[in-house]
Amino acid sequence: MSKHGGSKSKAWHGFQNCRVPVPVTCLVLIVLCLIMFFCYHGRRSYSSPGSTMQRWNTFESVEFHPTIEFRNGTDVIWQIPDSPKAVLFLAHGCNGRAVNFWDRSHYCPNCIGLPEERLLVLHALANKFAVLTISSAGRCWTFGEEMLVVKNIIKSWVRRHKLENIPLVALGASSGGYFVSALATILRFSSITVMIAEGVFNQIDVAQNYPPTLFVHMPKDLPRQQKISESVKFLKNKGIDVAEVECIEFPLSPSFLGDRIPGLDQTISAKLFELFQNRGFIDKNRYMKKDGRATRWKAALRETKDFVLDKNLVQHVQEELNLAFAYHEMTSLQSEQIFKWFESHME
Repeated sequence: MSKHGGSKSKAWHGFQNCRVPVPVTCLVLIVLCLIMFFCYHGRRSYSSPGSTMQRWNTFESVEFHPTIEFRNGTDVIWQIPDSPKAVLFLAHGCNGRAVNFWDRSHYCPNCIGLPEERLLVLHALANKFAVLTISSAGRCWTFGEEMLVVKNIIKSWVRRHKLENIPLVALGASSGGYFVSALATILRFSSITVMIAEGVFNQIDVAQNYPPTLFVHMPKDLPRQQKISESVKFLKNKGIDVAEVECIEFPLSPSFLGDRIPGLDQTISAKLFELFQNRGFIDKNRYMKKDGRATRWKAALRETKDFVLDKNLVQHVQEELNLAFAYHEMTSLQSEQIFKWFESHME
């Protein structure tokens, strides 16, 4: 990402011309290599969940009490914490809805609370970000008229709640990532996060005031990774601040699903894990062999007589299996990096 070829060549010739002991030369070369490595990778970080993976109830001090509206033909769901320091617009992917981001409650009887979406909202509220979610008009986001509708909804909502003086940021995943990358040309964001998408930078006019852009993606999806690399290079050449967070696969455990999904107890979580082992869906190191969408776990679940999974939680389990395989899924595991990005670019 940075050009270091010339510096490396000069450094090497310099050492050739100096008569110093071999151990000292080796030490200096090692230091130089380390410096070059960190310079090259300074804007790219690699995220492995490990001990940082949070449980569904990590944010016990934060409560969902969203407000639901129907504006311009679409669902608008939002929540404003005390003394908000920024506004976050969240754009779902294809087949998603605003209700995916919020737990079912008397505030939102039809909300679904998918594990990754709800944790993103909880992270935001805990960090004093007001959160605004909007449903796309169709299965996926479209450009043109829908962009103008969403722009007007966001601007009028910000004015109505007197939030014009705090930064506006956005995060979109998959179809929502493409949408946010385009929306940033007509609505002023302090920064944006484009998740599991390369954006539509080959179709839009990117000016010098385009917002700093963080790409959160899963490198196992090689075609998309290559396109994201092209987008990063394109934005850098335009003078836009840009960075990447790469999300890698991780192994399952008997407690994983119970830790991530509200309403799924640890007994069922352990039985699901055992089912995945017995059916060969995970390898000896407990990694998913295939993407969750390509795994016949639902058929195996119907065939088993050992336990019953609440049908309302099937979509939740599906999302977490997709996440573990790390090919193409909404993720909250990188929330710390995402919100650091937002906060480092607030005006």
